[in-house]
Amino acid sequence: MGARESLGNRDALLAAAKQCLLEKGYNRTTARDIASAAGVSLAAIGYHFSSKDALLTEALLLAFGEWDEDLQQALREAIPARVTPAKRFEAIWTKIIATFETHRPLWVANFEIFAQMVGQEETRRVMADKLHLARAGLAAMFLNQEESTISEHTVATVGTFLHVVLSGLVLQWLIDPGSALSGQRLTEALRATAGGLEAGRKGVRSGARGRQGERKRG
Repeated sequence: MGARESLGNRDALLAAAKQCLLEKGYNRTTARDIASAAGVSLAAIGYHFSSKDALLTEALLLAFGEWDEDLQQALREAIPARVTPAKRFEAIWTKIIATFETHRPLWVANFEIFAQMVGQEETRRVMADKLHLARAGLAAMFLNQEESTISEHTVATVGTFLHVVLSGLVLQWLIDPGSALSGQRLTEALRATAGGLEAGRKGVRSGARGRQGERKRG
C-alpha cells in the first residue's frame, strides 16, 4: 500500500466513522458500517487505528474540533469587543447551550463513548489528554485570554469547573430539557452562589474580629 493511498484510506475511515457516529450513535455503529461507508476493507481499521473504538474516539474528537470552530465563529459575531465579564459569561453559555439542539447527535455520542471508557484504559487515557486541552480552551474562552497565557493552575481550577458545568448542562438537557438552565439563569445562579460565598467569608471575618476584641477586653 503506497503512502498516498494509505493516507487516503485513513482519512476516508475518519470521515466515515464521524458520519456513522452522528447518524447511528456510538453503540449502534459497527466496524462493518464504517468500512462500507469508507469503501475500504475491515482490515484497514485495524491497520490505521488498532480498533473500532479507537477510530470512533478519534472521529468524535474530529467532530468536536469542527464544533469548536463553529462556536468560535458564532462568538466572534455575537460578543462585542468590550463587554463585562458577566455579559460575556452569559453570551458564551447561551451560544453553547444552543448547540445542544443543533449538534444533538454529537453530544449523545459523547456520552455514549464516555460510558464505554471504564474498561478501556487506552481510550480513557487518550480522552483524558484531550480533555485537558478542552479545559484550557474553555478557560481561555471565558476569561477572554490567549490559550497560551493560561496557567496550569487556571486550567485545573477554572477550566475544570467550566467543563464540569458543561457536562452537567448537557446531561440535564438530554434527560430533562424543560428544566435545563439557560445562559441567563446560569449566570444568575453563579452570581447568587458567589454572593453567598462572599457573605460567608465576611461573616467569618466579622466573627474573628469580634472574638479578638473580646480577648483584648478580657
